[in-house]
Amino acid sequence: MTPTPDTIPADIDTLCAALAAEQSARREAEARASGAEAMVAQLKLLIARLKHDRFGASSERSRKLLDQLELELDELVTAASEDAAKAAPRADDDQAGDRPGQPPRRQPVRAPLPAHLPRERVLIPAPSACPCCGGRLSKLGEDITETLEVVPRQWKVIQTVRERFSCRSCEAITQPPAPFHPIARGRAGANLLAMVLEAKFGQHLPLNRQSDSFALEGITLSVSTLADWVGTCTAMLAPLGRLLDAHVLAAERLHGDDTTVPLLAKGQTVTARLWTYVCDDRPSAGPAPPAAMFRYSRDPTGEHPQRHLAGYAGILQADAYAGFNDLYAPGRKPGPITEAACRAHGRRKLFKLATVDRAPLAAEAVRLIDAVFDAERALNGLPTEQRQALRQTHIAPLVAELETWMRGQRGKLSRHADLAKAMDYMLKRWEAFTQFLDDGRICLTNNAAERALRGERAAAMYSLIVTAKLNDVDPRAWLANVLARIADHPASRLHELLPWNWKASQVQQAAAA
Repeated sequence: MTPTPDTIPADIDTLCAALAAEQSARREAEARASGAEAMVAQLKLLIARLKHDRFGASSERSRKLLDQLELELDELVTAASEDAAKAAPRADDDQAGDRPGQPPRRQPVRAPLPAHLPRERVLIPAPSACPCCGGRLSKLGEDITETLEVVPRQWKVIQTVRERFSCRSCEAITQPPAPFHPIARGRAGANLLAMVLEAKFGQHLPLNRQSDSFALEGITLSVSTLADWVGTCTAMLAPLGRLLDAHVLAAERLHGDDTTVPLLAKGQTVTARLWTYVCDDRPSAGPAPPAAMFRYSRDPTGEHPQRHLAGYAGILQADAYAGFNDLYAPGRKPGPITEAACRAHGRRKLFKLATVDRAPLAAEAVRLIDAVFDAERALNGLPTEQRQALRQTHIAPLVAELETWMRGQRGKLSRHADLAKAMDYMLKRWEAFTQFLDDGRICLTNNAAERALRGERAAAMYSLIVTAKLNDVDPRAWLANVLARIADHPASRLHELLPWNWKASQVQQAAAA
């Protein structure tokens, strides 16, 4: 608050004391803000490391630690912002600029607000005459400040009216047929169902939290009601899921991965498995749309991927999970799957030793691996044949250098050393790790599957929602449109509702309009 003449002390000593107290408080706030910035950076690094390892063997304790660290980071960033605001000079302070001897304050670089959002223009009334002399004013221009705002969600009840008519000649009664509802005898519209499904499977928001949120807005929807809707919609969308599965399994190359999921069983929580298989040929300029197929199992045994990929005989890019080994057997029917290892998994073990344990040899290994990644980055999006040729020219020498260095250093290490184990992860699978040099379709990493990563119903919905996201389709808009149409849509044209085909039709309709 700016002091008024009545509150300003009359004597110099009191003024100096007040000024000194204000400067001291400001310095303390600046020091807290500086210390908070360092702690924020440290927490972000630690969280990044934990997230880096989350696809490996992780425990419930690790997940709880990650949640706690993220919560602590939120609180710390909030406190740092508060301290920075206290340390900042007042806007009406004559000394609002940077003071001599102090480093300039860092101003955040703000990205422009989304251009597609509608703009509401609020004009601040200007004076009708010059406040200095009372003369006439002429406009020179204007300054615009944009603020992001949100309109609260609106609920409405749609009344579908079917008028009845009787014929004056024969007294026959005529009435239009009842419209299609996504859920028979249900009271949920397609947009509401899409919102519930996308929130549950796209944002991992449990139904009980959605129910509580709706109640705060004056809408009572019990968890059991929401669960009934989810189950019914899953059954309705099952034919689309089967089409997606066929599309994924027809790909020449797949990314495969799995992750643990908690499962309630007889009053306790056990660990189940969610498997994901992704086809994505965009790095090699392939024409097929990307898609994901999810499967669920109660245990992690290798029989599950064997069943999932029973009819597949292409390339599988995955980690070194032993459950995949039978897929690579020479005598497998309908044929052996070609193993392509994930270089990111090999780098991850070395990166942890380099950053956490400060191991110089691990840091050098990461540097050599990153040189391969840097060279490969320029080849993303090129056709398969061109990628393969350029890899042989530019990347193969880097891979050879890495192998020579790693085998030379490995011979000097004890087999019990952590660094030796990290090197062995790659060296024992060197053929799988270098498979990409001879095949332009293969990627360096399995990140496509890891980015895609709770029962059978959830797996089916994940397949649909993740595939929509892979094709840059809004899952909520797509689900709403499909749920409103699928019952009356001819089975022979069901492929038109797949996300990539649906997106193309929407573009055509917009162009025609």
